[in-house]
Amino acid sequence: MGSPGLQQARAKMEAAGLDPVAIETFAHYYRLLEHGETGMIPEASIDPVGMDALADVEVPDDVAAEAIRRTAVIKLNGGLGTSMGMDRAKSLLCVRRGLSFLDIIARQVLHLRERYDAPLPLLFMNSFRTSEDTMAALARYDDLPVEGLPLEFLQNKEPKLRLDDLTPVSWPADPDLEWCPPGHGDLYTALRGSGLITQLLEAGYRHVFVSNSDNLGAVPDARVAGWFAASGAPFAIEAVRRTPSDRKGGHFARRKSDGRIVLRETAQTLPEDAAALADLDRHRFCSTNNLWFDLEAMQATLDQREGILGLPLIRNVKTVDPGDSSSPEVVQIETAMGAAIEVFEGATLIEVGRDRFVPVKTTNDLLVLRSDVYDLGADFVLDQAAPVIPFIDLDGKHYKLVGEFDKRFPEGAPSLKEATSLVVKGDYTFGKGVAVQGDVELSSTSAQRLEPGAVLTGQADA
Repeated sequence: MGSPGLQQARAKMEAAGLDPVAIETFAHYYRLLEHGETGMIPEASIDPVGMDALADVEVPDDVAAEAIRRTAVIKLNGGLGTSMGMDRAKSLLCVRRGLSFLDIIARQVLHLRERYDAPLPLLFMNSFRTSEDTMAALARYDDLPVEGLPLEFLQNKEPKLRLDDLTPVSWPADPDLEWCPPGHGDLYTALRGSGLITQLLEAGYRHVFVSNSDNLGAVPDARVAGWFAASGAPFAIEAVRRTPSDRKGGHFARRKSDGRIVLRETAQTLPEDAAALADLDRHRFCSTNNLWFDLEAMQATLDQREGILGLPLIRNVKTVDPGDSSSPEVVQIETAMGAAIEVFEGATLIEVGRDRFVPVKTTNDLLVLRSDVYDLGADFVLDQAAPVIPFIDLDGKHYKLVGEFDKRFPEGAPSLKEATSLVVKGDYTFGKGVAVQGDVELSSTSAQRLEPGAVLTGQADA
């Protein structure tokens, strides 16, 4: 039956009506955690990895068109944007021209369906907290659902565990905080538990493209679909060259023991390996979280492993109430969906341009996306209109939360297409048509307003 902590966790998940596949998957990782598994990947156990670039690959038009016709699209849409002060789906944020992430994703897919005469089903993996708002926002797109397939499926949830004894934490002040998502590695568990893998195969689909809903660069591109289909690989991830802003993030490597590609996340890196993690010359590639997999290979592997893909454990220690550092410490058992690359023999990587990786994790990213750095074409694909993507660093005291951020850009984002950096220290409100050129730093101890049409160049202090 397992330890008392696991028995209590099982009972709690069963009482919440969670899928048996999710419960068994949680139990698998609980046992690993109980036996001291940390999921760490020592530097001494890996080598750097290289790969082909999409720009150098020949993909005939007919191969691309056929591949996209047999592809289904999944968007991970469980995030609430809490780090930016939101309490609903982050994908509902307005990006430009009154369109949200969801609007642009829907229109990208509808355009591709028409262009390639492809069904291209779109499915959202929502959380219990994002489902209602998301489905309401998508209701305006009558032709978005594909007959026989849902528009959404739900990711699972699991109990947070007390750090001291690994029993499910109790938090009567807000019982919702007793639960956490299992990381986006739950994708495979949710697909199997919902029966969607079988549904997609029976409907004639062969490949799945997965990406985050906050990355509008992650278009289900027919050329990439054609490359993946021709590769014969069971699983692939789009990678990009790491930049200085990626130093603290995860990266790809090759495991010495068996030659498999691995994705090492920051939480899986030993403190003594921090310098190697940050070495951009040694570990040159990071994940876009845009991945492709063969449905038949995924189903066969899950069947063989009785529904448990066996992704590396990520042991995440937090407080039960993220906003209260004095609340009890808990362990969250997580997995990363990209880590599935090490499960499949013959899995591969492809280097893509940064245009396929435009994530919005902070209001700094949101400002760039709302600015003239990108054009939004008739195909609803982002086209970079600036020679470089400027570095943005807005004062967290005034701009971190979306509500406060919006107040300071009441007439929209400034022009950034001629900017290389914008650093704001203090409280500035931007008038209409402000333009930033070159490297600009604003610094003030009192609230300031930039006049409409102001052109900011070089260093500016107020």
